[in-house]
Formats: sequence, C-alpha cells, structure tokens
Amino acid sequence: MSYVANTAVERARMLEACGFHSIDELFADIPPELAPRSFALPPGRSELETVAHFRELADRNYSHLVKFVGAGFYDHFIPAAVDALAGRSEFYTSYTPYQPEMSQGMLQATYEYQSHICRLTDLEVANASLYDGGTALYEACQMAIHATGRPKVVVDGGVNPIYRRMLYNYTANLDIEFHEVEVCHGQTDRENLFGALDENTAAVILQNPNFFGVVDDHSDVTARCRDLGILTIQSVYPVALAVLKTPGEMGVDIATGEGQSLGIPLSFGGPYLGFMATRKKLVRKMPGRLVGRTVDREGREAFVLTLQAREQHVRREKATSNICTNQALCALRAHIYLSLLGKRGLEQVASLCLNKARYARERLGTIRGVQVMESSPTFNEFTVRLPMDAGEFVGRMIDLGFAAGFPLGRYYAGMENFLLVSVTEKRTRYEIGRLAEAMEAVLWQ
Repeated sequence: MSYVANTAVERARMLEACGFHSIDELFADIPPELAPRSFALPPGRSELETVAHFRELADRNYSHLVKFVGAGFYDHFIPAAVDALAGRSEFYTSYTPYQPEMSQGMLQATYEYQSHICRLTDLEVANASLYDGGTALYEACQMAIHATGRPKVVVDGGVNPIYRRMLYNYTANLDIEFHEVEVCHGQTDRENLFGALDENTAAVILQNPNFFGVVDDHSDVTARCRDLGILTIQSVYPVALAVLKTPGEMGVDIATGEGQSLGIPLSFGGPYLGFMATRKKLVRKMPGRLVGRTVDREGREAFVLTLQAREQHVRREKATSNICTNQALCALRAHIYLSLLGKRGLEQVASLCLNKARYARERLGTIRGVQVMESSPTFNEFTVRLPMDAGEFVGRMIDLGFAAGFPLGRYYAGMENFLLVSVTEKRTRYEIGRLAEAMEAVLWQ
C-alpha cells in the first residue's frame, strides 16, 4: 500500500486486505508500552513547507554556539576538499569490497588510511577501522584477554568515563575482572596502579591526554607491564599525536582512539570512527578487516582484504570479534583529511590547539573565583574549578551563546564545581575573550 489512509473507510479497507478487523488486532503482538501512541497524523505539507519546518527544528540544536566542549569529540576545521572528494559516488556508494577486482580504489584508500594510523601511532599495523573510540577500546581489551589468557584488566581513572561505561556494558556477561585506579593530580597514579598488577592481569588501559586533558608519559608503566607479561592499551587523541610522544615511542602494545577529529563533523550521535593500531605480533588477534598490498598474477600492484578474523568469515570459536562494518566512509574522510594536511599541516593544527588553549587558561585564570588546575601539563583541554555548580553554569552560558565546557560532576563524584574546557584551532582570541567576559557576567552579575 503506497498511500497513507486518512479516513476511517480507507483504514478499514487496508485492515481487511491484511486480514484484520482493527488497529488493535494488527498490533496485538506489540507490548502496550511499545505500541504507537496515536495514528492521528498531521495533514500533508508541500516540499517547501516541509523543508522550512525541518530547518526550524534544526535551528533548535544550538548550532550557533561558540564551542568550548571537548571530552573526546572536537570542533576542528574541515577543508572543503574532504566533502568534495568523500562525496564522489564511487566512494559513498562503496561498502565492503568483497570483490577486489571491482574495488581497487576503495581498497587502496583504506590501505592508505591504515598507513596514516600506523604513522600517527608509531605502531606496525592498523586495521580497516572500527565503530568508534569506545568500542575500539573494548575490542583492544578483548584482544589482550585472548592473547594472554588472563581474566583481569586494570583501568586508569583518567580514561574517558563514556568509554569506560561502554566497556563495562559490552562485557557485562563476560567473566572479566576490572580494577579501576583513580588518578593522582590529574595523572596516572603509579603506586596504586603497580600495586593492582598480578599474574592474572591481561592488560592495563590508559589514556593520553586523559579525560581531564592531562598529558602523561606512560613509558615506565609499559616497561613494568612488559616485565610481567601484561599488555598495555592506550586510548589517544590523534591530533595530539602530531606533537606528543607516540604510543609506539612509549612501548604501548595497542593504541586506540576516536577519529572524529580527523575530518568528520560534529553531529548529534555520530557518525564516529574508531581506529586501532598494534604490534605485528598481535595482528591475528585484531578485530575486523585488514587491507594489504600485493601483486596479481601479472605482477601488477593490487590491494586485497588480507585478514578478516570476524565471525562471518571464520569459525565462531576462532573469531576475534563480530564487528559488522568498518565505517569505510568515515575512514575515507580521515584519510583525505590527513593527506591534505600532511605531517607539517597536522603539526601546525596541534600547535595552534596547544597555544590557544594556553592563552585561554591564562585568560580564564584572571576571573575572580575561577581556579585553573595546573598540577600537570595539558594539551588543548584543561580543568577549571568554579564558585558554583558547573552544570548550572553551562546552562546559563548557553543563553549567552557559548557551549562553555563539559561539567565533570556528571561522571565524577565530588567534582560538581569542575568544568572541562576545550580549545581547538577554530577558536579565536576574540572568542576566548568573549567567553571570559560571559563567564564573569554569569558568575558575578
């Protein structure tokens, strides 16, 4: 039936054709709490009216706000060429390249994406992407458990709490022991973390910069873990890797992260992109797909799916994961973004973030009652203590045109007055000054 029944007679005819006498009978198998609330559909609208209506709804999303919110998702500048190239039909209609002879373009792009991730993380092999940063961390946890045969995972308290919640939800029915270690002055608490390690520990999960924006060198942690046969997993911010010590340099075994900052626009709920890189010794424990470069029977360069250790391709007991997609279009955008910027361009973006955040820290630190947390070094995010509840403060700042930060009390008990502020290359000196003036107005007027 290709039309909407707007009268009782038409509805009755449609029900009769389906073999039912009433709407209630049609939906009898659906629990009452899930059943449609009403079938009183509004009258139809023209295309012009429909577009205007949805634009009005979209304007309620506060897209005009000046954004100082980070917490894992960042407002970076995206060159126009990313949209132009990723929007070509040969790319956006491509999905899983099961037939390599028909998909050399997408396979090559994915291979080059993997190469970018390996260079960023300074690790030997990367897969053809994952759902998002949180599930990538879960997949890395599973990798470590499969590789070591141990059931315990130690988690640093500075790991993104959204990722931690995802990790615990995904593993709720698995026999895994998690042990969390609180941060100390914003950084990993070495004493308590080392004390939590034992012969049952499969992995230690870290983050750099961590959720508070704090930068840490985990080389001593990876060295201790290596001596005990424990794998180290580090969640990273890819833009920061242009100027910070890489996971590979620190001795990390598996690096994961959220690729949204690499050419993917912010949107309500996604799409996102999880990336993963590891050492070659762990390649057969990686989830998803791996694109490789080879030659065909005539000696011509070719790209193929080299490794697919997911449930759809191998026996269930041998599978590493049941991941069903590789976010190919998002990975393509990340590849285009990194190719356009190059090494020096990404370093420039990271330096701008670092320097503008430093200026913002200094500017906000002059506001009466605002205390900038400075016990540890930071990249483009930092924490401030306010003389009022941070959640209430953020709500008032929205009315003045600012998404001023992320209230830490949402995930950390006792930090109700703490706000996480993020600054990217898009924020100007003028905007930072306006933010400071608006903060003063909310706090003291």
